[in-house]
Amino acid sequence: MAPGPPRDQSQRRGWANHGGSNRCHPRGENHPLVHRNLERRANCSLERVVDFIESQGSVPALQLAHAGRKGSSQRPWLGSGTVEIENGGWETVSPSDIAFEGYKAPRALETEEVYALIEDFLTAAKRAVSAGFKLIEIHAAHGYLIHQFLSPLSNKREDEFGGDLENRSRFLVEILKAIRGEFPEIPILIRFSATDYAKGGWDLEQTIEVASRCRELGADLFDISSGGLVGGVKIPTGPSYQAHFAEELKTSMGESDIVSAVGQITETQQANELVSSGKVDAVMLGRQLLRDPYWPLRAAHELGVEISWPNQYLRGKFPNDAG
Repeated sequence: MAPGPPRDQSQRRGWANHGGSNRCHPRGENHPLVHRNLERRANCSLERVVDFIESQGSVPALQLAHAGRKGSSQRPWLGSGTVEIENGGWETVSPSDIAFEGYKAPRALETEEVYALIEDFLTAAKRAVSAGFKLIEIHAAHGYLIHQFLSPLSNKREDEFGGDLENRSRFLVEILKAIRGEFPEIPILIRFSATDYAKGGWDLEQTIEVASRCRELGADLFDISSGGLVGGVKIPTGPSYQAHFAEELKTSMGESDIVSAVGQITETQQANELVSSGKVDAVMLGRQLLRDPYWPLRAAHELGVEISWPNQYLRGKFPNDAG
């Protein structure tokens, strides 16, 4: 259940460890105090993270994102909404000056600023690769800046970055082209929200069309989630509730090693069935690993697969593994 194949299949090495979501520009942060991959001084600490991940036999991966109108937000455990500038916040930006529910309205980006942000994403990717990351994910989901460009609910622009689907997807396409042009071999993932769950918004049909275009331009795998752009919508949650989006994308594209499912995937057999059945090519875990950091060790045990354990934990191996 590794999250997708590197372009060189010989690079497969079990589980990949995600280095977190790193912002391509200071204004792209979610809230004050989060890590900024854009800053050169961060690379020393990132190199240490990379070294540790690789020492455990995993592949270090990094997600690049910009929060757009959802930036300058409160830390979740302190509340919600926008942090005022006098309290350490900043002016947020978006394709259009349309606020996310409960937040201050952002400033609409000028056309030249959009092109500058494409360069910022490339700069962040360069620093990630320089730090040693072997896989890049572009975050185009969950109501963050790229998703804000994709959805007609948040993008009312009249320049080359707004209007029809080709224009609304241009920001993402140009980011992908820039990174792929600089790094022909590094695996690139794209995270999409398959739907806004709102009338007139982003949907699966548009996701499939843009993903197909991104595949032609060198994207390797699509990480399919949903929602996040607008509030007040009904999301039909439950075990594997987003997996059907990934399955439909895979069927439409007619390829293997192309999609990953995510969302309330918590049990070993549940995850294994999604992959072994061929419905999807990989699964990704997030919150379940917060609840159970040793989930991969337990899942391997339950599936009868031998994997390495940290030396400090060898005496804690499951009884059947310990002999």
